[in-house]
Amino acid sequence: MIVELLASPVHRLEGRPQDGPGPALEGELAGSVRLRAGLGIVGDRYFAKPAHRDASVTVMAQEWLPPGTGLAHSRRNILVAGLPVDDLVGTILTLDSGDGPVRLQVKRRANPCAWMDVTIGPGAFRSLRGHGGVRCTPLDDGVLRVGPVTYTVTAVGSQS
Repeated sequence: MIVELLASPVHRLEGRPQDGPGPALEGELAGSVRLRAGLGIVGDRYFAKPAHRDASVTVMAQEWLPPGTGLAHSRRNILVAGLPVDDLVGTILTLDSGDGPVRLQVKRRANPCAWMDVTIGPGAFRSLRGHGGVRCTPLDDGVLRVGPVTYTVTAVGSQS
C-alpha cells in the first residue's frame, strides 16, 4: 500500500534543528506523483539536480514511524506499508499502483538526521537508525498513486 506521496519544491529542514523547520507548502502531499527516469519526481526539490540524480526518490516504511506522523515529518517521498524497504539496497523495486510499473534502483539507505527529533519527536533520530528508508533512482517514467500497490524486488542486472 502506498500510504502517502510527497513532492515538495522547497527544503524545509535547513539551518539548525533548534530553529525549527520552514513552513509546509500547500499541496506537497499529493494523491499522485509523476516520475521521470534518471531525474526523480516532477516538482520535487531534488528533481533533475545533478548531485541527487542517484538518490532523487526516497521510500520509507510506515511501520517505523510513530502513529500520527508521515512524510510531512520525515521528508521522504513515498511512504509504503507492508514493504521492508530498508532491506532492499542493491535491488530494483518495481511499484505499480495502477498506471503501469515504475522501477526504482535502490542505491543506499536514507539515514535519519537530528531534524527527526524536531519534526517527529524526541528520540526519533536514534530510533530511525537503520529504518530511515532508502534512496533510489527511477529507471522509468511513470505515475504512482496513493492506495493499493503491487511490487516486485529483483537483483540489479536480473531480467524483470
